[in-house]
Amino acid sequence: MKGAGGGAAAPGDYVYFKSVVPLHKISIGPKLWRYYDFGPKVVPPLVCIPGIAGTADVYYKQIMSLCMKGYRVISIDVPQVWNHHEWIHSFEKFLDSMNIHHVHIYGTSLGGFLAQIFAQHRPRRVKSLVLSNTFLETHKFAAAMPWSPVVNWTPSFLLKRYLLTGIRDGPHEPFIADSVDFVVGQVETLSRDDLSSRLMLNVNVASVGSLMLPDSLITIMDTNDYSAVPQQLKDQLYERYPAARRAVLKTGGDFPFLSRPDEVNLYLQLHLRRVGVEPRPDLVQGFTQNGSAGGSKDQREGGDSFGDSPGDNGHHGIGASDHDVQYCGSDLHDSDEPIPTSTIY
Repeated sequence: MKGAGGGAAAPGDYVYFKSVVPLHKISIGPKLWRYYDFGPKVVPPLVCIPGIAGTADVYYKQIMSLCMKGYRVISIDVPQVWNHHEWIHSFEKFLDSMNIHHVHIYGTSLGGFLAQIFAQHRPRRVKSLVLSNTFLETHKFAAAMPWSPVVNWTPSFLLKRYLLTGIRDGPHEPFIADSVDFVVGQVETLSRDDLSSRLMLNVNVASVGSLMLPDSLITIMDTNDYSAVPQQLKDQLYERYPAARRAVLKTGGDFPFLSRPDEVNLYLQLHLRRVGVEPRPDLVQGFTQNGSAGGSKDQREGGDSFGDSPGDNGHHGIGASDHDVQYCGSDLHDSDEPIPTSTIY
């Protein structure tokens, strides 16, 4: 595992993504939220929540693909919250600050658990869930980390080492190896408080209660080769939501959103269409530099979109620097994506 810290160059499509899509930061009380928000604001958003080792950047392939088709995608970093109650209130305030009342959530690993916890306690705000390589309760993780009471005093390099031991190291096929390297590079960007707060969320003993959301509005998308989440915990998820739609990827490892983006993106589109989210591809060409849907004036003046090359407008793109924001209120055809080598039922 090399990652950005090991000298590995950033993927070319990620460099382009950063040049086109702005990174936003918003302070809500003591919490700093870091996120991407791209796509037509008239479309109900798909909010992507990563696992312990993830950041908002790990879903860049979903943002690039789905926004081009007229969907709005918001990808977030989990802020420094230390328990599940604090997570619920902080995420709710984040949505309020964005003037977002209802969301569809795609959560992977710890992000899937946090998505379910939020849906349990704020049922009117969550319209559907896509859960990937995730779990219903944290007891097994708590038992495996008996030193959690001293996590706040643990040096950053030890936290990173502990976190990375949960990521299966080679040999991998090239796409999976690249996904691992990318995530390792993202781990290197996390502070000690980022790491310790996420680990605490993963080991604070809790379980998901009953959801008001019907199974028909839930898709479970898992890889069939391996992941850091034990199969026993995945089976519990299947038993809890027996009527949920299941999408099984034959391979993909822990990070299929990076290693199998075409399949993941197709399943996300199918889910969104099934739960009634209509894309607005007619607004794609009007994307402006801040990711909002622009009008004809933006189109005449050549506003940024994924269809433009980074240098077409004579500048290096708006992703070169972060955007700091304070509290203030983004037709599926068979030819759109390759047919996946996995199953859905």
